[in-house]
Amino acid sequence: MILDMARESMNAALEHLIKGLAKIRAGKAHPSMVGGVMVDYYGTMTPLNQVSNINTPDPRTISIQPWEKSLLEQIERAIMIANLGLNPQNNGELIMINVPPLTEERRISLVKQTKGEGEHAKVSIRTARKDANDEIKRLQKETISDDLAKDAEDSVQKLTDSFSTKVDDMLATKEKDIMTV
Repeated sequence: MILDMARESMNAALEHLIKGLAKIRAGKAHPSMVGGVMVDYYGTMTPLNQVSNINTPDPRTISIQPWEKSLLEQIERAIMIANLGLNPQNNGELIMINVPPLTEERRISLVKQTKGEGEHAKVSIRTARKDANDEIKRLQKETISDDLAKDAEDSVQKLTDSFSTKVDDMLATKEKDIMTV
């Protein structure tokens, strides 16, 4: 029970890391780069992916085709307001965004940002471990034996180690992706 709660919290931290790493661009175009853009759709702020098709025809280009041509200007404006460092080009049919190649300085900055995301995930994992161990200590005072408590703590630590290793592997993969020209 305690182990399941800890695993659930650690999985949540890992999912959050995956989403965070997806937003860090590695010089390649990806639809998630414009995922947070909100468009004024008839007075309602709506996510870009709910009013258009977002594709990557090649590794350096994002194409956005709105379902209604009247939205082209709103989408273009929303991308500029989002301050993503991208320049949308409206050709009357769709919006094309050329993703510029990354400089070495920018790559190093993105690696630091990636490591920061990883550290946040590890802090969340350690917090889940602490919560589980606190619960084990509470149960030890009330109902379970010292041996069972020790075994439970060892299981929680093994779980923590496995999740920390997953985070390290994800960070290494992302860093390699960012530093590859």
